[in-house]
Amino acid sequence: MALLKRLAERDREVLPFTLDGQPASGMQGDTLLTAVLTGGDYLRGSDFSAEPRAGFCLMGACQDCWVKLGDGRRVRACATLLEAGQDVRREPGRCQ
Repeated sequence: MALLKRLAERDREVLPFTLDGQPASGMQGDTLLTAVLTGGDYLRGSDFSAEPRAGFCLMGACQDCWVKLGDGRRVRACATLLEAGQDVRREPGRCQ
């Protein structure tokens, strides 16, 4: 179940990407955080418990929304725009 629900701007271009090896999609102009949470219920696993996390500050100031891209880069999902074809890997923490 999606954590976020898109209420407006549904007419933007749909961008396909992969999330943990599975097909996913977001929209042109979405951050990775928005794309992941409009299709799922968590962004990453907590480093300290078994709890799923969804980001904290949502503006790039904290350390709670790190994801890895297919090329190995670790980026903040709240400050990185979605690109078509991106390979996004959630940091599992201890939730998996």
